[in-house]
Amino acid sequence: MSTTSSNPEIGHSIEAAGIRTNYHDSGAQGAPVLLIHGSGPGVSAWANWRLVMPALAQNARVIAPDMVGFGYSDRPQGFAYGMDAWVRQAVGLLDALGIERTDLVGNSFGGGLALALAIRHPERVRRLVLMGSVGVSFPITEGLDAVWGYTPSVENMRSIMDYFAFNKGLMSDDLARLRFEASARPGVQESYAAMFPAPRQRWVDAMASREEDIRALPHQTLLVHGRDDRVIPLSTSLTLSSWIARSQLHVYGQCGHWTQIEHAARFARLVGDFLAEASADEPQPL
Repeated sequence: MSTTSSNPEIGHSIEAAGIRTNYHDSGAQGAPVLLIHGSGPGVSAWANWRLVMPALAQNARVIAPDMVGFGYSDRPQGFAYGMDAWVRQAVGLLDALGIERTDLVGNSFGGGLALALAIRHPERVRRLVLMGSVGVSFPITEGLDAVWGYTPSVENMRSIMDYFAFNKGLMSDDLARLRFEASARPGVQESYAAMFPAPRQRWVDAMASREEDIRALPHQTLLVHGRDDRVIPLSTSLTLSSWIARSQLHVYGQCGHWTQIEHAARFARLVGDFLAEASADEPQPL
């Protein structure tokens, strides 16, 4: 399952629901926590979570996969991308690793996926963390439409990266070039373009779970959002907080869509403390 690549974005490799999946696995102590990345162009689990994985791994087994169509996991020709396939892959990864129950952290697109997984397989999830999450319907933002409509160039990458962070000092030309190069690898743009073709409001709606299903969630849930998020509006987390009975909401001021990057240490402490509150056999209410 291991690789010997010097590329930090490449971790281990395993078959999950028929998909050869690239994933990172660190920290041997504590309950497992599955981190699911967002849907930006050229994204990978490592790019999304690299700043918080070491801190979380001090007290948990941290698993961060590249979902099919992203990063260094397989991109089967003609694959039908969608929530059903991504949930199958995530559950398949847990099965392949012999993990019956996990804490689940989802970022943006990954939040919608985490929400759907918790609804469909509640027994597989202990606690749930949704950061800048989709999962309810909202009018698509200019930022999200630009992100999903990306075509590869350094200039376009720099332009969409400006939507992500409140602190523009985080957005350098070098970072834009690195992320452009990731988005321009063979096959990457083809799969990305196949996921979110225009008109893109339908994909926001397709990733939304039903209100009655969200309201029925039994899990303790932490919602995290940047107040100044220009990609996924804060209103989505306000809605989720009103629908999920056992939820709490933490809003970071002067923070855009990249909470786990702009406020990495704070985010890791917040999530780590929330997950540490749970016992391994935390009861779920009926």
